[in-house]
Amino acid sequence: MSGPRVVALGGGHGLAASLRALRHLTEAITAVVTVADDGGSSGRLRQEFDILPPGDLRMALAALCEDTTWGHQWSAVLQHRFGGAGELSGHALGNLLIMALWELRPQEQVRGLDLVGRLLNTRGRVLPMALEPLDIEAVIEAETPAGRVDRSTVRGQSTVARQPGVVRSVRLIPEAPQACPEALESIKLADLVVLGPGSWFTSVMPHLLVPELRQALCDTPARRILTLNVSLSDDEANGYSLAEHVGAIAAHAPELTFDHVIADPQVVRSSAERVALDSAVERVGGRLVLTAVGSPGRPGVHDTLRLAAAYRDVISEQGL
Repeated sequence: MSGPRVVALGGGHGLAASLRALRHLTEAITAVVTVADDGGSSGRLRQEFDILPPGDLRMALAALCEDTTWGHQWSAVLQHRFGGAGELSGHALGNLLIMALWELRPQEQVRGLDLVGRLLNTRGRVLPMALEPLDIEAVIEAETPAGRVDRSTVRGQSTVARQPGVVRSVRLIPEAPQACPEALESIKLADLVVLGPGSWFTSVMPHLLVPELRQALCDTPARRILTLNVSLSDDEANGYSLAEHVGAIAAHAPELTFDHVIADPQVVRSSAERVALDSAVERVGGRLVLTAVGSPGRPGVHDTLRLAAAYRDVISEQGL
């Protein structure tokens, strides 16, 4: 199986969900991964060694492992976290493996990730969206007990994700980081580009805040798909409707359009929300694909085969 050239952008569990689905349709996959994580094992390694946070890169590599005993075993090894109470506690082995390759090959982050991919025999390639670790700064509004709305600015991916209130805007620090050249090239040559699902303001949106990357997404001849989440209860986007998710994308990258926007009907809670979603999708130039992509037994999680079917239908429609 070869298939169309697909670039999937995001981070964390959301990107892993799209990658697992896309693997059923093509082997020509490039994952472009956010590098703003500052929590957990990634945050500790980033702070101590001044490296790109490896956690989301590791998850993407694990999601692309081949569907064999070898691939499943190495995916489990990559994702394994050490227990105990010592210095290794909480670290994922894959994070340490990636860091070791980067130390052996300084300034060769992409080459190091390619070597991990060869070890795992991944079906695709994993790239960072930028070549330096980034910070996320967000403006958040929260209602006080007295009914007043307070606005505050918070910095750091992990802080933004757990801060009470509604995220109104996000930006990167530095504001114009160097995009990964290989990521730009992959978008230029893609047949299909997929953005989302995932943590909307800390995994999905950051790709649109790297100027070179945003311009590449605007210029690519590829068909563009925006994949919406199957839950509205995640901390950082709590209170947002699906229409407001699409609107946030448009507000941060008004020049970017999409050909298709995939949403699960279970998340559209009323006829008024459906009308608002239709309008928001129309504003970004797309067609709404309303189809069941959530897992029946796991609320808030995309079902791999259902999402693969949604992508397959879009690919077939476009003759890719």
